[in-house]
Amino acid sequence: MEKKVVIKLDNVRREFKVGDETVKALRGVSFEIHEGEFVTIMGTSGSGKSTLLNQLGCLDTPTSGEYYLDGVSVRTMSKSQRARLRNRKIGFVFQNYNLLAKTTSVENVELPLMYNSEYSASQRREAAIKALEEVGLGDRLYHKSNQMSGGQMQRVAIARALVNNPAVILADEATGNLDTRTSFEMLVLFQKLHAQGRTIIFVTHNPDIARYSSRNIMLRDGKIREDVLNNNIQSAAEALANLPLPQDD
Repeated sequence: MEKKVVIKLDNVRREFKVGDETVKALRGVSFEIHEGEFVTIMGTSGSGKSTLLNQLGCLDTPTSGEYYLDGVSVRTMSKSQRARLRNRKIGFVFQNYNLLAKTTSVENVELPLMYNSEYSASQRREAAIKALEEVGLGDRLYHKSNQMSGGQMQRVAIARALVNNPAVILADEATGNLDTRTSFEMLVLFQKLHAQGRTIIFVTHNPDIARYSSRNIMLRDGKIREDVLNNNIQSAAEALANLPLPQDD
């Protein structure tokens, strides 16, 4: 059975005026992502990767071309329509976690549901606890951000991305601030979510991460240079198990 298309870009171009010059950040990008794929999008700085991330995240709209998110065309939407679509359909995971400092894990994870009138306060709490248990933080529900390690904070961020059951999880350099061991712990978690059928887009400049995803899109100078399926997905759990144990300094 053909899997549903969650994301479709059709000849998306994005140009910016900088002084008298026009910067062509995206030069006709087209691809589809189906439900349940784990896609890495790679590129060095200046490749158009951040611009593409902003398109995919409904933070910006194409200069020309079309972007469909879960069958809905984004380009002609108003800012508030885009914000609503983004809140319902996309779970964001950022490099610097973007958590509220003096709030507990549960409160951070509840945030995306605050704008969703379908949830009562008790349902919000219940959904947040479930999401935190899913990422292995059932014992850290009422810890505040300043009481947690980087890896724990990133787990809270992933739980927040999951809480409203989005069509796609969009991760931006989600292991960028973490040490090797913690990075692999995050990849184990992303692989687990992928195994559960979640659709994940992982934007990164780290080429190693492509070994753990099901497909890799390489961007250069605003164009797709390659788009390949990974027929030999490595196990992040195995890689983690094989890491040397941390030495005491």
